[in-house]
Amino acid sequence: MPPPPLPFGETPGPSVLDAVVVGAGPVGLACALEIQRRGLSVAVVDKGALVNSLVGYPTNMEFFSTPDLLEIGGYPLVCAAYKPLREDALDYYRRVAEAERLALRLYERVLGVEGDAGAFTVVTDKGRIAARAVVVATGFFDTPNRLGVPGEDLPHVFPYYKEPYAHVGQRVVVVGAKNSSAKAALQLRRAGAHVTLVVRGPEVSPSVKYWLRPDLVNRIAEGAIDARFGTVVTAIRPGELDVIGPDASGTDGAETLPADAVYLLVGYRPDYPLLDACGVPLDAEDPALPPAYDPETFETLRRGVFVAGTVCGGLATSRWFIENGRFHAQRIAETLAARLGA
Repeated sequence: MPPPPLPFGETPGPSVLDAVVVGAGPVGLACALEIQRRGLSVAVVDKGALVNSLVGYPTNMEFFSTPDLLEIGGYPLVCAAYKPLREDALDYYRRVAEAERLALRLYERVLGVEGDAGAFTVVTDKGRIAARAVVVATGFFDTPNRLGVPGEDLPHVFPYYKEPYAHVGQRVVVVGAKNSSAKAALQLRRAGAHVTLVVRGPEVSPSVKYWLRPDLVNRIAEGAIDARFGTVVTAIRPGELDVIGPDASGTDGAETLPADAVYLLVGYRPDYPLLDACGVPLDAEDPALPPAYDPETFETLRRGVFVAGTVCGGLATSRWFIENGRFHAQRIAETLAARLGA
């Protein structure tokens, strides 16, 4: 029988690890298992839960990708439907971490990286970890974009959408026009909420998933969902919010909308303060402000510190997904194995 999996949070092995992976998402796990398979010692540190971004996804969210595109380490992702749900992926990545006996330090926040390549110290809110290399695979979902308007920190304002059932009979404003807002608006309306969709652009984004966009466009056309296009939020207060946009005659003007709950689903960005704390400089010539890194090895300008997954795209969060970001792990592991002598 195989040995039992290590308890989450236990870090075995030498006092100085070959690598620390920051981020326990799918790409971070892929990096750790590829590094470990090459005979190197590694631990994964994350400020939240295992695959914390997926934990924050809506209940029963369906992935756009087929199972094979989400797989890491050669483990098959088996699910009942043609495309996996959030719950399928959560179970899958947990099983991979257990099967590989990855050392996981969850709910531990990285505060910075001290030292130089070969002799780093990863400083966390729970201690210090000595490592020869560091891989930052933190994605972007944990840092929502902000509108910069008064009231967006009120308790009835949410940057993430989970499920609709708490809003039966409520007046709910959803801000945004991409996948997250489309899914939320449709589910909220069908669960009995009165939904207003506030969109800065002229229409529902063409990039919305092909099975969601026609549904949302039709619900708006029939009046089941009220939509305000070319409109921006200027302030939020308990029970209402202010917007500026065209009225029925097409003339721009200020308006106050009722709102028992507000979902600000306007996208996400990398954790730039963490990148800075890890000593990772940005590519200032790219307007998306990604980390500056070698596209062959994914090593940043700080020698010994690598980036992997969606964080590599900076503000262009659609450059990298699980589907293509998982392959960064192999490049990084190969570089470390050659450099560290495994």
